[in-house]
Amino acid sequence: IPKTLKEKGGHKGRARQYTSPEEIDAQLQAEKQKAREEEEQEEGGEGATGDPKKEKKSLDSDESDEDDEDYQQKRKGVEGLIDIENPNRVIQTTKKVTQLDLDGPKELSRREREEIEKQKAKERYMKMHLAGKTEQAKADLARLAIIRKQREEAARKKEEERKAKDEAAMAGKRLQSLSLNK
Repeated sequence: IPKTLKEKGGHKGRARQYTSPEEIDAQLQAEKQKAREEEEQEEGGEGATGDPKKEKKSLDSDESDEDDEDYQQKRKGVEGLIDIENPNRVIQTTKKVTQLDLDGPKELSRREREEIEKQKAKERYMKMHLAGKTEQAKADLARLAIIRKQREEAARKKEEERKAKDEAAMAGKRLQSLSLNK
């Protein structure tokens, strides 16, 4: 009976094997140590049997400049043979926490600067608008004045009509009372 693909584990190949971070660190340390030994052999010719002080120093100082330069980047192709200086290439330097300048002025990105400028301009406009100095504010005030006049006229007309009705009603009552008295 043939097994299906699912039973075999799929058609994508073998199971994945992942390396733990500890193993990676151990491999890096071994590579650094090997590079140091080769460097000492080239310099002194004696190799690992040289000065015990140098060996101790190289083991203790993992953060030395030589180690960083050796491990910094594996060169591709001809780069290992020719030292190329590219002015456009920016080499990233890592800073320690003690070297960071947190109190100094922070440089804002273009978008952040534009956003701040936009907010400030909006605040300035609102202040001028509230003071009535902008064209829109002047137009709004003129419109409000016209509306106030219209409302006053409408209120005055209503009042006159109400008075006229009251007078008419009073006149009607007088006529009734006069006709009743006769």
